[in-house]
Amino acid sequence: MSKALANKSHEAGPQEDCEGSSRRSRWGLFVTAGVGGALVTLYAVVTPFVTPALRKVCLPFVPATSAQIQNVLKMLENRSGSLVDIGSGDGRIVIAAAKRGFKAVGYELNPWLVWYSRYRAWRDGVHKNTRFYISDLWKMPQLEKKLEEEVECNARIIACRFPFPCWIPDCTVGEGIDTVWAYDLKHSRGCETKSLEMTPETES
Repeated sequence: MSKALANKSHEAGPQEDCEGSSRRSRWGLFVTAGVGGALVTLYAVVTPFVTPALRKVCLPFVPATSAQIQNVLKMLENRSGSLVDIGSGDGRIVIAAAKRGFKAVGYELNPWLVWYSRYRAWRDGVHKNTRFYISDLWKMPQLEKKLEEEVECNARIIACRFPFPCWIPDCTVGEGIDTVWAYDLKHSRGCETKSLEMTPETES
């Protein structure tokens, strides 16, 4: 009888050891998978914010201040129609312009900021007058030339914090990081001169 019990105890020992090791291996897999998933998620979230700061021209995401938004709206006084924000960030300027009656569109490289902008527009009740798209500003070669060729003649282009290097602004408002520059394409294209030249012909 004692021999039979001893044999059973010897048989149970290896089984318990196997079960314990399998449990530990399963927990190890769960922990590894959890840590790996957390790192992948962290990378996916952080990378769009860090990448712009590592480019040749450093343009990290910096939220627009209330003063900067007011300066932009001041530049848009007595104007209406459409507004396009290149590098729209979290959509503050686009949403503020939409509240003033503009059909506003924002282009932003960071997908998280684009989705957040859409949510904010919906929350503030201006989602019908706003659109946000994921787009890389730096894939647009010669941005100034592109704007001159494709934007309407009576358009006003507003730059925040970073002025266009080859253009002379028609108006500047604010100081420091809240500085806003306005460029009227009708001046750079000479649209006013062309219209004056064509006036006698149209009258005749």
